Amino acid sequence: MHALSLDALLMALALCAYAVGAVVLVAYFLTREEWLRNVGATLAIAGCAAQFTQLVARYELTHIWPLLNLYGSLSLFSAMSVAIFTAFAFRYRLWFAGGFVLALAAVFLAYGVTWNEGTMPAVPSLQSYWAKIHVPLIVSSYAAFLVSFVFSCLYLLKYYANERYARRRVTLAAEGPRLGASFAATHPDAAAYATAANPSLRDTPALAAAAQSGDAVAAWFGSLPSLAQIDVIVYRVVSVGLPLLTLGVITGAAWAHEAWGAYWQWDPKETAALASWIVYAAYMHLHTRGAWRGMRCSWCSVIGFASILFCYFAVNLVFSGLHSYAR
Repeated sequence: MHALSLDALLMALALCAYAVGAVVLVAYFLTREEWLRNVGATLAIAGCAAQFTQLVARYELTHIWPLLNLYGSLSLFSAMSVAIFTAFAFRYRLWFAGGFVLALAAVFLAYGVTWNEGTMPAVPSLQSYWAKIHVPLIVSSYAAFLVSFVFSCLYLLKYYANERYARRRVTLAAEGPRLGASFAATHPDAAAYATAANPSLRDTPALAAAAQSGDAVAAWFGSLPSLAQIDVIVYRVVSVGLPLLTLGVITGAAWAHEAWGAYWQWDPKETAALASWIVYAAYMHLHTRGAWRGMRCSWCSVIGFASILFCYFAVNLVFSGLHSYAR
């Protein structure tokens, strides 16, 4: 089979698997039907396998390293995002978040396809063994940060839902002595009972009380892990991404010295990568402070991923520099 036709076939299979898998796993997120989880997990693995096969086949058939343009880079980014998520999902039963990871992977992969310019050889400065070290490290770190971003968003979703229910309880109590007394008489230990029945609500007492009173939305939030558990997941995924980014920056400096004669030139891409590294290093440091764990660190993770998107797309496509992909 011709290299380009095989490439297109495998990319189409991956895109379809991710798109359908995203829908199935979002349905699992809402319903917790086990068969949806099994179908979604199978599609995630199939799409990821198709992408890695595509990258290997493209290299074997063209003998051109496939990661030196935005098409190949985004292909690896999507594949590694799903691969890293899948590893954590099997280890910690996290398939409920898979729909969002697969949806983002599908979006980035679809955008990457628009940058497919065939099999043109790289410019001489990029034809280096460092390409096979630096690019996979950097792109894999971005993928880990995408996964941590998804879980940070889920943390914030549950955290602010609890805040909203807490304000509702305050409002109810303030509506008058009769309503307040009625609520207290009906649900004197609602939070305690709900927490005992569902430990995932132990650090969200307002949600626990609402769930005990029969609120279906609050009870659904109880199907998510506790805030503390989600916070630990974010920390562990960032703990994968930050070392990869660190090694990526170091190997990039070594490659720059070989190609251009200087380890660091304050190129826009280098500067943006350093800014992202600082954000995630700050996250790791702040997570050691009890007052910063949870909501504040989740926002730090969200900001970190925004900096990654700026580094990946804005710098590469808008600003002119040594890493520009602009056509």
